[in-house]
Amino acid sequence: MIGIIGAMEEEISRLTSAMESVEIVERASMKFYKGKLSDKEAVIVRSGIGKVNAGICTQILADLFHVDQVINTGIAGSLDAAIDIGDIVLSTDAVQHDMDAGAFGYQPGVIPRMETSIFKADANLLSLAQEACLKTNPDIHVFTGRIVSGDQFISDKSKKDYLIKTFQPMCTEMEGAAIAQAAYLNHIPFLIIRAISDKADNSAHVDYPVFEAAAIQHTVRLLMEFARSL
Repeated sequence: MIGIIGAMEEEISRLTSAMESVEIVERASMKFYKGKLSDKEAVIVRSGIGKVNAGICTQILADLFHVDQVINTGIAGSLDAAIDIGDIVLSTDAVQHDMDAGAFGYQPGVIPRMETSIFKADANLLSLAQEACLKTNPDIHVFTGRIVSGDQFISDKSKKDYLIKTFQPMCTEMEGAAIAQAAYLNHIPFLIIRAISDKADNSAHVDYPVFEAAAIQHTVRLLMEFARSL
């Protein structure tokens, strides 16, 4: 069973419309669409925006649907000059950039009393997604690397520079690392897929609405092919 989490309705509506034999289950004010996607058993859900929503959503996928893998799809702000708007980033790992227990001697992003705060994506899922992206989106580039998450929309250059210096990430968003942590705790393989919608700087408020639709289209094409390969 594939669990697919999107943060916004726009991200999942195209996927759910492509599903067959759909059953809707509601939990924690979220609608889980269970059915077949590209002939594979899948559950698709809109988590809502932010780490708490994302973590709760992942736990429900684990407890109620017993998913075998979790895929988080969405959009993100680029933190690497080589990554253009519209390109795809696939996670090698994920970190929560707003986790800060520095007063107790911890480095930024480190979660106290956990074995790790860097959650590694599944290598097989990463490879399959990379192949699917190259096949379905030949007009854009696909990158692999670290994704950082926090309950902040990054649109300030100084904050962007801090994230780059501290974490060396490819992009930033608001859900992926929480999903990664929940998947890690439940021993479920995961992958974060992000289409770049803005540059995470002073132009972000301009870029975001213009390129959101195109970014989602790239992700949906990737996911349909990706599901076939699982």
